[in-house]
Amino acid sequence: MFLENAKKAGWIEVICGSMFSGKTEELIRRLKRAQFANQKVEIFKPALDVRYSKEEVVSHDAHAIPSTPVETADSILLLTGDVEVVGIDEAQFFDENIVGVCQLLANKGIRVICAGLDMDYLGKPFGPMPALMAVAEYVTKVHAICVRCGNLAHHSHRIAAGDKLVMLGEKETYEPICRHCFNRLREEEQARKTL
Repeated sequence: MFLENAKKAGWIEVICGSMFSGKTEELIRRLKRAQFANQKVEIFKPALDVRYSKEEVVSHDAHAIPSTPVETADSILLLTGDVEVVGIDEAQFFDENIVGVCQLLANKGIRVICAGLDMDYLGKPFGPMPALMAVAEYVTKVHAICVRCGNLAHHSHRIAAGDKLVMLGEKETYEPICRHCFNRLREEEQARKTL
């Protein structure tokens, strides 16, 4: 009797880190496990992310899962019907409403799993990610390997020209680097600007 009356509990999980750290791979792994358990799963990604596919969430190592591209975070609420798990990739590209959307879903008893970059290419907190991490029950920080020294990397260093905050790209645009290499490169860049 007690179990029948128990309220279904929802929560928020955030998977964060630099580019090439395995965020999307981990998101896909968790979502596929939920599907294997016959849970009803809906997956969303920002419509602007068309690097590998318009309608799939795809990791750098080519793992994929079908998803629905959306323009705004509020659209997610309109498209989640009778679901038990919601996956959201590239959460940093959504507006600040993504935090409230995730909380509303979790409050309805839905497990919400978000993946995204925690820092931009300048090493600053990226979009709504800090707020998402603050309200999440579970936060997993994954790391890449620094391509310059082999230490754990948690920065996404932009190697392509341009200073727009959002610049979609892959290995030709970004490289994962550690704190030491990131700071050294920033110092060298500042020194060049003062010449």
